[in-house]
Amino acid sequence: MDSSAMQETPGFVGRIPVRNLWLLALYASELAQFRDKHDADVEASPDFADLVGRLLCHAVEVRLRRNFSFGYRRKDAVLSRVRGRIDVLATYSNDLLHQGKVACRFEEFTIDTTRNRLVRAALESLTNRVGDAALKHRCWTLACRLGSLGVSGVMPSRGEIAKDQIGRHESEDRFMIALARLVFDLLLPTESDGAKPLTRIERDARIVQRLFERAVGNFLAAELPRDQGWKVLQGKWLNWQKEYETSGMASILPRMQTDIILENKIQKRRIVIDTKFTGIFTSSKYREHVLKSPYIYQIYAYLRSQVGCGDSLSDKAEGILLHPSIDTNVDETVCIQGHKIRFVTVDLALTTSAILDRLRALIV
Repeated sequence: MDSSAMQETPGFVGRIPVRNLWLLALYASELAQFRDKHDADVEASPDFADLVGRLLCHAVEVRLRRNFSFGYRRKDAVLSRVRGRIDVLATYSNDLLHQGKVACRFEEFTIDTTRNRLVRAALESLTNRVGDAALKHRCWTLACRLGSLGVSGVMPSRGEIAKDQIGRHESEDRFMIALARLVFDLLLPTESDGAKPLTRIERDARIVQRLFERAVGNFLAAELPRDQGWKVLQGKWLNWQKEYETSGMASILPRMQTDIILENKIQKRRIVIDTKFTGIFTSSKYREHVLKSPYIYQIYAYLRSQVGCGDSLSDKAEGILLHPSIDTNVDETVCIQGHKIRFVTVDLALTTSAILDRLRALIV
């Protein structure tokens, strides 16, 4: 079967079996591509509430560090001075002028917006739905934090939610709001046909490769505990350790950009993860299955090029090449010049919980 035919086969992207593109889209958020409607099956995942809860908590914590978005809300009030527009009917029918007051209609700048109330309501709802006690406490603490900032606990109506349009300059809110809405309909679509009407995710290999990369990075950012020293960097540029260069070299020397870097200064660890949405093996003249040389050279360059740059974490940095599984699973490690390099596959044809457990096992 050729690759174009395989791409249209349900559950496959090229030669790679993918049971659930929606799981990748959930973690990758803004990179999801959608097209026409289709009917999908849904997965009854017992820990899906915990999954969404961890992601929502992480998204809210990020927004709190960068300040929650404010908005304008229409308000009617009787004031001693004019603010906004005068409600003439209310002013004269209540004889407010003789009392030295006027009825006004105005827009109030507030944090108590529809989307923020939706997020608080979602966090409060999760406290009764997640199974993990620590996550339950985390959801409740964040809901109280929003309340202390002035976000009321009144759940917005469907009409209010529908009217709340997220602008291009508010893209940081998009993922958080999508998760908050998902809390009230905890169903995870699959690639199988079913009765649930949903938009279809485009299964173009280039798009799914970006989904895979961002999903792994966002998953690790949400899972690894910051209070234990973990820091997740995505798309970080690395510099060559140049001793000298000719005048024209800067314009032609390519730069190195990593997919994911995990750092933990407490544990004195740095892990460079490179994701590839291809099979992990190729064939040679002498062996049927052999690791792809260009990918090994790439991860080797990421690790060795930073040695001696004055950062102690670079001298013993680890590398992981992460591929989706095709027919076989791999988890092998080699140590080259003091750098541990691990070759791992994740089977995207497994259930949601099994995929997440495999990703959690990356950090050992």
